[in-house]
Amino acid sequence: MLAEERQQSILKILADTHVVKLQELVQMLDASESTIRRDLQELENRHLLRRIHGGASLLNKLNEEPDMDTKTLKNVHQKKKIARLAASKIKDNDCIYLDAGTTTLEMIPFIKAKDVTVVTNGPIHGDLLAHNHILCYLLGGMMKSTTKATVGSIALQNIRDFRFDTAFIGTNGIHPSAGFTTPDPEEAALKRCAHALADQTFVISDSSKFTEVSFCKLFDLNEAIIITDEIPESCRSLILERTSVCIADDPAIL
Repeated sequence: MLAEERQQSILKILADTHVVKLQELVQMLDASESTIRRDLQELENRHLLRRIHGGASLLNKLNEEPDMDTKTLKNVHQKKKIARLAASKIKDNDCIYLDAGTTTLEMIPFIKAKDVTVVTNGPIHGDLLAHNHILCYLLGGMMKSTTKATVGSIALQNIRDFRFDTAFIGTNGIHPSAGFTTPDPEEAALKRCAHALADQTFVISDSSKFTEVSFCKLFDLNEAIIITDEIPESCRSLILERTSVCIADDPAIL
C-alpha cells in the first residue's frame, strides 16, 4: 500500500472511531509500527490529526464544545480519581469556587472538610451541594444548553461580590505555550474572574486535554496547579517546566 493510500485509510478510520490506537492501525493496515508512526507524524504536521499517547485522535475544532451528557460519559474512572484528590485540597472553613463541569461535579461527594462555603456557576452542582448539606451560593445569569453553566454579565457581576481561598476550574485544553483554553468567550471570562478572585487555583482535568487548544485563553500554565490522572509523555517535560502538577495516582507529586 502506498503511503498516500495508507494515510487516507488512517483518516477514514479516525472519521469513524475519533480515536485509534497505534497497534490497531498496525494490524488493520498490515504495516510496521515505525511506518505508522511516520504516517501519524506527517498527518499531524499537515494538521489532519493529533497524535496522543499510544495512538491518534481527530483534531477538535477550536470553538467546538461537547454537551454535558457527552462529557459525563467520557473518562469516568479518571475523573473520579482526580475529583477525590481535588476534594482533599479543601480545608475546614474554606470558601471555594467550584466551576461548572463534570469533573468538578464528581468532587462534591468527596468533600469531607467542615464548614465549607461554595460558590458555583453550575445549577446541577448547587443541587448536589444542597443535598449534601454544604452551604452554596449559585451565580445567576444565562444558562448554557450545552454545559448547563450560568455565564454572562449577570454571572460576572455576581461573582465579583466574593473572594475565595481556592478556585477549582475546568478546562478544554492544556498546552505548554497556549496555556489553559476553553471554547466559549463568556465562560472563559467567568473562569478568569474566579481565578483572579482566588488565593490559589487548581485546574482539574483528565489527561485527554493535554496539547489540546480551544478558542479562548483562560490564563498561563504557571498561574495554576494542575490536578490530573497522568501527563502524556509527549508533553510531560514541557508541562512540568511551566507549572506544578498533582497526579491522582501519586499525590506526592506536587
